[in-house]
Amino acid sequence: MMESVRKVEATREARMAAEPRRLTAEEKDNLLKEFHPDYREEAFEEIKVGPNKGQKANKELVHLLHSNSRLLNSKTDLSNPDYDVDVLVIGGGGAGASCAIEAHNAGANVMIVTKLRIGDANTMMAEGGIQAADKENDSPVQHYLDAFGGGHFAAKPELVKRLVMEAPDAIKWLNELGVEFDKEDDGRMITTHGGGTSRKRMHAAKDYSGAEIMRTLRDEVLNRQIPVVEFTSAVELIKDDKGQVAGAVLLNMETGDYSVARAKTVVLATGGAGRMHYQGFPTSNHYGATADGLIMGYRAGAKLLYQDSIQYHPTGAVYPSQLLGALVTEKVRSLGAQLVNAEGEAYIHPLETRDVNASGVIRECQEGRGVEVPGGQKGVWLDTPMIEILGGEGTIEARIPAMFRMYMKYGIDMRKVPILIYPTLHYQNGGVEIEADGFTKAIPNLLVAGEAVGGIHGRNRLMGNSLLDIIVFGRNAGKAAAAKAKDVTLGAMTLEHVEKYAEELAAANATEEGVSPLLLPKYARHESAVE
Repeated sequence: MMESVRKVEATREARMAAEPRRLTAEEKDNLLKEFHPDYREEAFEEIKVGPNKGQKANKELVHLLHSNSRLLNSKTDLSNPDYDVDVLVIGGGGAGASCAIEAHNAGANVMIVTKLRIGDANTMMAEGGIQAADKENDSPVQHYLDAFGGGHFAAKPELVKRLVMEAPDAIKWLNELGVEFDKEDDGRMITTHGGGTSRKRMHAAKDYSGAEIMRTLRDEVLNRQIPVVEFTSAVELIKDDKGQVAGAVLLNMETGDYSVARAKTVVLATGGAGRMHYQGFPTSNHYGATADGLIMGYRAGAKLLYQDSIQYHPTGAVYPSQLLGALVTEKVRSLGAQLVNAEGEAYIHPLETRDVNASGVIRECQEGRGVEVPGGQKGVWLDTPMIEILGGEGTIEARIPAMFRMYMKYGIDMRKVPILIYPTLHYQNGGVEIEADGFTKAIPNLLVAGEAVGGIHGRNRLMGNSLLDIIVFGRNAGKAAAAKAKDVTLGAMTLEHVEKYAEELAAANATEEGVSPLLLPKYARHESAVE
């Protein structure tokens, strides 16, 4: 490792004088097809039942889609609900909190249920910033072109349009709620580039942007006294005899007891899937990210979109081993750090899109230009001392203090030495398909917001657009759910769809062992209340 560090230091001056060129479209496509995990055919299986029958997904997700509900053959009493609300929000992250705030603002009786605590979500893990075209040299049109192209032109245009058009108002809303964005002395917001962006439109709060946004949203939820049922997972959606969503069955994660929530509208804001560890990758995700919303929505009849597409963030920590998979924010590269292989070569532009840069890291390691890391891992260098050289002494502590502290805990001073990275499983590009208004097409009165949605980002997401989508689509879901609840009359509640799904699995000879949704990753070797 130290010999390679010396090569990085020896080539730094020359690399600073000549930044790596951007790849052509053809070069990007070839790199992705050869090295990106989404193109590994052996990692995928066919879905045998349901709306996406015949399509592929990662084996780990297919296993859960082919597993039966933990409520199959149970005698869950739906006739006397424990909770009865207008709007039930499943998930306590940024999308769920934004949704609940707007539903409450519209006068709805709203409740949040979350498997851990409110705020225990991928929102807290987001570091680099949130995009919005709100400066003179930018526009939502330019933002649209960047986002749509960065997602390989696969996103649903109406969703991208809503994302970018409502971005400036999302920033204004957050700012007025109290988010401490980075600002100049005159109050003007500081913005930076991200991978794949043609303008500086990344608004940040140092490198803990998601934590600051979640802090503010959580405080607003609690200040409004919106009910939050913590350490409780939704395990199955309830429908009524008209086919409408009618609530959810809930599981107390501590006691193992079930309860029933009746609701006129339901919003799935259950987040991502990193703790599924697709293809054995480490993850930057929080402990509860196990694709629950995809499983519940699919079993109830909702269609998935791009369920085979995952974002592997190019810069996950690979050394020291205690940090394996932890996110090294893209902001490190936007401030000037280069990706450098074991020979000291800056082999790719640092601000290519995430899927391209992740593929580049994997290529360097597979072709023998990676750095051998204790424990058998490989990685490449992120040349962080360049940040101090380009931006001046103190830039790292001022702009990315969380990164600085994370590494200093292990005696690594990123101001003086480069750090080692390798892709980490970061974001669920695919999810439940929604219409522009946030509703699913197949299940009346069911909405989805945040990372559980498929179609907003296509097959690759740009930095800063996830914190944006949880605000834009979370707020819109709250408004729409509250408005719709006024006109809903529920019929008799039922779990018949659970039995029908089990019959489909049996008929296709596709039933797998175990139950789903997963709820928590299976790291422990002892039984728990949720087994």
